[in-house]
Amino acid sequence: MDKFPLLLEGRPVGELITEREALYTWFDIRCRLPEKGLWQAWAVGDQGELRLGIPEPAEGRTALRRRFSRRMTDPLGRLLRGELRPAGSVPVSAGSRNPWQSAPQPESLFQSPPWPRQRLRGQQDALFRRENGLLFLALPYDSSKPFPLTCLFCFASVRMIQGSPYAVFAFGPGEEPVFY
Repeated sequence: MDKFPLLLEGRPVGELITEREALYTWFDIRCRLPEKGLWQAWAVGDQGELRLGIPEPAEGRTALRRRFSRRMTDPLGRLLRGELRPAGSVPVSAGSRNPWQSAPQPESLFQSPPWPRQRLRGQQDALFRRENGLLFLALPYDSSKPFPLTCLFCFASVRMIQGSPYAVFAFGPGEEPVFY
């Protein structure tokens, strides 16, 4: 079992406890929220980040317990700390290291299978970036229009990028959609 600080804007607000179990790692978050709102917990390593989920109230505190496979945790590198961020915020790693780039023909980002190319053909104002072996694809999101890539709805995360809402999807090395 290892313990790490859980930070909010650089201030400690709780702790992140990790425990290895065979090919999995358990992440436990224990903290007090600084204010009302929806918050996300993140594990931050020296090579990447992993969104752990949304902590829930439990016995006067806030807690989260999640298990991830080695495949999900290895891209973190050496774990440094946990972070609490407002829900919907863009990960720090999405900033200056690998900025979003325009994808005028997002279908060209995929080689196989053919379904992403078919569904993305003609999509405008798409953005992409590559990080930790993943391809991140951001498609403009408007709640009054059909959701982009409806078949992958459960894999999407709606985020503000460059001041506009986008549905962000992550794809693994085999071009399969993944949770991130």
